[in-house]
Amino acid sequence: MTQKASDTIEPVKELANGAVEPVGRIADTTLKPIRILARGMEVEDLPELADMATREKIVIRTSFVGILANVLLASVKALFGVLTGSIAITLDAVNNLTDAMSSVVTIIGTKLAGREPDKNHPFGYGRIEYLTTMIIAAIIVYAGLTALFESVDKIINPSVAEYSIISLVVMFVAILMKLALWRYFKTVGKRVRSGALVASGQDALYDSLLSSSVLASALIFMAFDVSLEAYVGILIAVFIAKAGIELIIEALNDILGTRADNELVDQIKATICKEEAVLGAYDLILHSYGPNRIVASVHVEVPGDMNAVELDSLQRRIVRKVAEEHRVLLSAVGVYTIDNNPEAKAIRDDVMGTVMSHEGVIQAHGFRVDQEEKVINLDIIIDFEIKDRIALFNEIREEVQEKYPDYRFELVLDIDA
Repeated sequence: MTQKASDTIEPVKELANGAVEPVGRIADTTLKPIRILARGMEVEDLPELADMATREKIVIRTSFVGILANVLLASVKALFGVLTGSIAITLDAVNNLTDAMSSVVTIIGTKLAGREPDKNHPFGYGRIEYLTTMIIAAIIVYAGLTALFESVDKIINPSVAEYSIISLVVMFVAILMKLALWRYFKTVGKRVRSGALVASGQDALYDSLLSSSVLASALIFMAFDVSLEAYVGILIAVFIAKAGIELIIEALNDILGTRADNELVDQIKATICKEEAVLGAYDLILHSYGPNRIVASVHVEVPGDMNAVELDSLQRRIVRKVAEEHRVLLSAVGVYTIDNNPEAKAIRDDVMGTVMSHEGVIQAHGFRVDQEEKVINLDIIIDFEIKDRIALFNEIREEVQEKYPDYRFELVLDIDA
């Protein structure tokens, strides 16, 4: 919808008018994307994930639901586990209790991650949520190991469980509740981009499947007088531990930094290349500082005859459009220039052809030839699958240097990010 300048959120108005320097603007808005994203919209019309305060409330509210549900399930299951003497039901109760603890950790992590940026942490505390996920994962692994030890002990020192119709009904209701929690956590977690909630939802799904195994073992015992609950307990333990380990690996990947989502990268590059003056977009690097907090940098290829004022206007338009359309804040937009005079173009086509003829070269960009100083610049991306990337890079350098001995080649071994 159309909006008057007087109605525009102030930082966006400054951005549009060019009154704020790019670095200062990004630093001020990194943790409050709504300042830029609300351009042309009222705050109330924004998706909930764009409003960090609203997101925090949703995560906490959802976690409280999980705490109440899991404490109720743990209490009831523990009672019937003791009354029936079933180790499987008792371990299932312990697992529900760890789920409640996980929700508590989620709440604490979300509150800490929502703190305002400060001098020591100018990009805020969003990555605390990744640590939260690791803590939840550690709790899950601990629960799995505990269940494994108890189940093995049950096999070594067996005892007969006594089931009742009421206990079976309780287990069935518990399964339905866990399925409902799975759907609830998964839906809300994806909507607000909370890895901890999505993880809790996945854990709830595992619980429902494993509780179904406990119920099945109870029915088999009642029908055929064959006790399988200790073995089902081992199955539960393995699934719980496996889920925890997978969560730890996922959280570690987020902390270490993984390859950016290819779809998002392609979309951002497409948005940038819609600008008439942009001939290509390269070196797009995304840095995640927590859910919905992505800072990026990019190089754009433009005609060499653009002046500083034109480049400045282009850079500001690119930053604004990427923020509006993708909720990604570009902290820097570098420039590669293209010289289209016939001699420079001939050298570029020849060098690029030589470089790209090598197997393993994914891309070459940022070509520039200075015919007066006799310098050629080029960035080369070599596939990580190549065993010795440095050797291939040096081979390419020697080959193009041999073809153009009068030039000094300043080549850069770029990364496939």
